Amino acid sequence: MSGCLDGIRVLELARFQAGPRGGMLLSDLGAEVIKIEPPGGEETRKHPPLVRGQSVYFSVYNRGKKSVCLDLRNAEGKEVFAALVAKADIVLENFRPGVMRAMGFDYERLAALNAGIILVSVSGFGQYGPYTERPAFDSLGQAMSGLMTLTGQQEGKPIGTASSVVDRYTALHATIGTLAALRHRERTGEGQVVDVCLLDSALTMVEIPTSYYLATGKEGGEGGRPPYKTRDGFVVIAAAGRDMAARLMQIVRGASAEGDTTPMAGSTGPDDRRALIDRWCVERTTEEICAKLHEAGIPSAPVRTIPQVALDPHLWQREMLVKMEDAIAGEMYLPGATIKLSKTPARVGPVPTIGQHTDETLSRLLAYDAPKLAALRRAGAIA
Repeated sequence: MSGCLDGIRVLELARFQAGPRGGMLLSDLGAEVIKIEPPGGEETRKHPPLVRGQSVYFSVYNRGKKSVCLDLRNAEGKEVFAALVAKADIVLENFRPGVMRAMGFDYERLAALNAGIILVSVSGFGQYGPYTERPAFDSLGQAMSGLMTLTGQQEGKPIGTASSVVDRYTALHATIGTLAALRHRERTGEGQVVDVCLLDSALTMVEIPTSYYLATGKEGGEGGRPPYKTRDGFVVIAAAGRDMAARLMQIVRGASAEGDTTPMAGSTGPDDRRALIDRWCVERTTEEICAKLHEAGIPSAPVRTIPQVALDPHLWQREMLVKMEDAIAGEMYLPGATIKLSKTPARVGPVPTIGQHTDETLSRLLAYDAPKLAALRRAGAIA
């Protein structure tokens, strides 16, 4: 069955997470994503954790893509890339601003090669602004946006999230921008630049308290979200509506909850209700609490371990976890497609080996024959 982006070709010049995850999403939706790797492969192929020699990190973000090994520091390698640009719809890169220009492939050059090309640039701080030339990773976005401070508010010190949430948000913004640019090109024939960055994405996670501060000069709007301790674990309770808050306090107090109607999204409250709920929860098991609150229509959930999550039948039924054969590890468990489409379902492909599709891609798209490929290999342009 065809995907909704069938016929769209992406040249991915991206490393680590935010850029490659954007490419992964486009691949899931049906695009042909050609990952341009340097000889020896992208550096995260060796990034831990490893399963029987295969990087889980690389596998998760690069499944379903084609791997072409091309040396873009080599003059002949640049010529090959230029020829591929003429056959592509999108170039996705996450170098520091200025690197593409230094390589000879800024948007003006790409547009001269292909007027409809869409350049998707993923960076730490964007293509303009005082910080634009700084390198960045996810944790810098969390720190500079204030997200770490909010996350650690209850602990009294900033705390970063265990996973790279800013990278993942940025990948979503890159994908959304790409789809919008494709729609614009469909109407006009014009390509354009899509500029997304980590700090912009991180700011979307603190937009309510930031807007509140600018309007009032006060801190607030969103606080921390600590779970409640139960007799056998932890539970999160999110009484985000006024009626929910009233019902929660009626259960906890065992009496009228008149006046207890301020929403308690994320388990926090503006008064002494937190202490009351703490005492109520610690006397009960997590299962008892969730059953009671679900019956009352109050959102609640156990705080689970990764082993518990990995065995959740709901996630397996929704194919959010899939098992597939791997050329290096023999077998891998990878995330499935998060976007479910009824007419054009997403597809999840295998993890490519280094340069697995170099000869096939250049033969198919550029009509290079065996002698041409051999000459390029001798020149160090491809591997």
